[in-house]
Amino acid sequence: MAIEIKAPTFPESVADGTVATWHKKPGEAVKRDELIVDIETDKVVLEVLATADGVLGDIVKGEGDTVLSDELLGSIVEGGAAAAPAAAAAPAAAPAAAAADAGEDDPIAAPAARKLAEENGIDLATVAGTGKGGRVTKEDVVAAVANKKSAPAAAPAAKPAAAAAAPVVLAAGDRTEKRVPMTRLRAKIAERLVEAQSNMAMLTTFNEVDMTEVMALRSKYKDLFEKTHNGVRLGFMSFFVKAATEALKRFPAVNASIDGNDIVYHGFADVGVAVSSDRGLVVPVLRNAESMSLAEIENGIATFGKKARDGKLSIEEMTGGTFTITNGGTFGSMMSTPIVNPPQAAILGMHNIIQRPMAVNGQVVIRPMMYLALSYDHRLIDGKEAVTFLVTIKNLLEDPSRLLLDI
Repeated sequence: MAIEIKAPTFPESVADGTVATWHKKPGEAVKRDELIVDIETDKVVLEVLATADGVLGDIVKGEGDTVLSDELLGSIVEGGAAAAPAAAAAPAAAPAAAAADAGEDDPIAAPAARKLAEENGIDLATVAGTGKGGRVTKEDVVAAVANKKSAPAAAPAAKPAAAAAAPVVLAAGDRTEKRVPMTRLRAKIAERLVEAQSNMAMLTTFNEVDMTEVMALRSKYKDLFEKTHNGVRLGFMSFFVKAATEALKRFPAVNASIDGNDIVYHGFADVGVAVSSDRGLVVPVLRNAESMSLAEIENGIATFGKKARDGKLSIEEMTGGTFTITNGGTFGSMMSTPIVNPPQAAILGMHNIIQRPMAVNGQVVIRPMMYLALSYDHRLIDGKEAVTFLVTIKNLLEDPSRLLLDI
């Protein structure tokens, strides 16, 4: 009985997908709930699992093909037996045939042995005969053919190791190029970046924040925080998310979006946190971040980070969002101008913390400073509003007690 393998049901935000990898070949055995094919969308990679035990039948959609929601990918033959590789059957037959010909008489070699040697380019003079009187049997030639095939196979196996050990050295003047297809995620990122810059009146305002108080608070309580919250580590991102959600309450336009000729004001803060993965930058969303504690925020970010590394983020976890925070400082960025993720109206960029001389109360002191960048859609947010919003975040971070006192 053939069971259909279908693409997952895509949400409305995903139009189609691409067959990324078939993990099984036609005729290979599959087990129920075993991964058989990956479908790449512009957000995540979806795994398609086997729904029954059997063998993989025909593949309808090959790697690189575009598939729609619930479209047929292939089939599983339920209860079928996996096909035995042809290569494995040949060696088993060879000894039996060799044994049948082993007793043939010939001054030098048995006729079957001579024919086999000619077909495989074996010089009989180089084959040690094990037959009566030292004659070469077919079994001897089979062994010689096997040795010949195994010798060249060992050499290529060593080449990748050598290539990995030493960099490729090109002669002076060599010009090399490598062309690879753009992944769906990268293509979607490119499309949205161009869309944002083409359709928005995007500006960026900058400020700097003294991280002394946040760093002191984190240093004082990080061990107790981790012990109290079952291994959840206290980082800087939770402070920024908490400060941003408080600022969003005070400046609703920064948390709004444009829909045609309407402005949609959101009564919640779904904060997207940019996370780096092998496939590129992804932005999972912390739902109702304004109601989350520091521990809940840190736990959510840690979970998203692990899922991003393992390629396990779901489409639902990456859909929506009313505001985004990105941290280029983890890679050493000192300053940047982040691009707004439409239909959102703003994005906050964090950067590297640098010890710099600052004037404090008329004295020059060394302080841990970070540049902040707020890119915003000027169609919706006025310059004064954007600047004041960023100053609010700065003030909340430089005096974290404000977050507790709501001032």
